[in-house]
Amino acid sequence: MTSDALLDGRLKLRHIRIVLAIAECGTLIRAAEALYVTQPVVTRALSEIEDILGAELFTRGPKGVAPTEFGREFLRDAAVVAARLRDVQRRIELRTRGQRGHLIIGNHLSGSTTVLPQAVAALKMQCPEATVTLREAAPDQLVELLRAGAVDVVVGRLSEQFFDADFVLEELFREPVRVVARAGHPLASAERLELHELRDEAWILPLPQTSLRREVERCFAQARVPVPVNLVECTSATIMRAIVSVGDTIAVMPDLVAATDPGLRILPVRLKVERSVGVITHAARERSPLSERFLTELRLQSRCGETATVDEPAETPG
Repeated sequence: MTSDALLDGRLKLRHIRIVLAIAECGTLIRAAEALYVTQPVVTRALSEIEDILGAELFTRGPKGVAPTEFGREFLRDAAVVAARLRDVQRRIELRTRGQRGHLIIGNHLSGSTTVLPQAVAALKMQCPEATVTLREAAPDQLVELLRAGAVDVVVGRLSEQFFDADFVLEELFREPVRVVARAGHPLASAERLELHELRDEAWILPLPQTSLRREVERCFAQARVPVPVNLVECTSATIMRAIVSVGDTIAVMPDLVAATDPGLRILPVRLKVERSVGVITHAARERSPLSERFLTELRLQSRCGETATVDEPAETPG
């Protein structure tokens, strides 16, 4: 046998399958029955592969066949090849059904909604063999990651950075933004508050370059209240909650975060700011079955999440 005899095109997968069946069944007749072919087909295939290898794989006897030393060597690797091919077939079938694969989700203000973690958890329940990676980044970075194919989808606020012909934007829901404090804050029990009553408080606001910050500042301007100077600028909901929980700092947070955290209280101040929360995909890139499964689950969780928001504080009679 030459060094490339197994790669010259003569060896077929049916040869491997038949040799494995012969070894398992012990006779050519039983191997043929197991494969639903005639015995001459099995005999011919065995002769062909022995010719390709230049070695006898089985000794023939009155009670059947037994693998030779060369046969045992070939069978070890043939079994591995067959197992790997079955594994490949299974993985492809799972991918086709959207049950396997790698989904990379970009997100910003990741704590701004419970919808994303709920959708990921539901997806993993359905597809335990799928790998999901969450990449948190600023919108400007996510634009480049999505354009480069480094993330499959982006979930979060539909900010102006994504208003581009390359992207498809789908709004999932509109989420009010609230002013929140820790449960034991002196203002937590107030029945009604106005922005001017909060101007001397310590605040956490979004970063200046964000559209959410501009909308919050617009609310201050409309109320003719200066933007607080005693502030921390932050977009991480996790960090915001940690700061709020240990002092008297108040913060601007999405409704679903505030309403579902027992350690927070929504202050009764009207802030006319809503976040358009949605999902962004690349217009020219075909979505994988796993991505489609995730988007379906995200839409479902979004419809449930819309009913979880609390009522707006009533406007002050004018």
